[in-house]
Amino acid sequence: MLAFRPKVRGLRNVPSKGPVIIASNHLSFSDSIFMPLVVPRKVTFLAKSEYFTSPGPKGLLKKLTFIALGQVPVDRSGGRRSEAALITGLKCLAEGDCIGIYPEGTRSPDGRLYKGRTGIARLAIESGAPVIPVAMFNTDKIQPTGKLIPNVKRVGMHFGEAMYFDGDSTDLQYL
Repeated sequence: MLAFRPKVRGLRNVPSKGPVIIASNHLSFSDSIFMPLVVPRKVTFLAKSEYFTSPGPKGLLKKLTFIALGQVPVDRSGGRRSEAALITGLKCLAEGDCIGIYPEGTRSPDGRLYKGRTGIARLAIESGAPVIPVAMFNTDKIQPTGKLIPNVKRVGMHFGEAMYFDGDSTDLQYL
């Protein structure tokens, strides 16, 4: 971790206890490694189920890595399967956990921020948990998609101030 000399701003914005949603841009596989290393509490990420079901030794290594990082498998194929992912996230938040989520649902192919999915809004409204926005920098240069061995570059993370979303049951019909 020291080789990557993380530059972190706003970490004080992450509450030390209670439910919270950390919402970050997603540039690289390594986002899910670097961020939990600097947050002073356990971050449970909702990760695509394919990370837990890949075949062979490489698949087993991937599965064990994601389990060690405290990630929870979710099916992103839509419909009822996506509902199960939200229920998993809500259970974690009800227990006072900190969950990490990438609102876009996948890595950015070019470093730009794309339209988010509605899952984070539903989690925030239904749980009442604050959302901490996070901007990750340079992780796409450290470990571009498909690259196994990371490059040594400086990692940047900026944790924004908590955002609270007040909604009611009528808002859910639009999500």
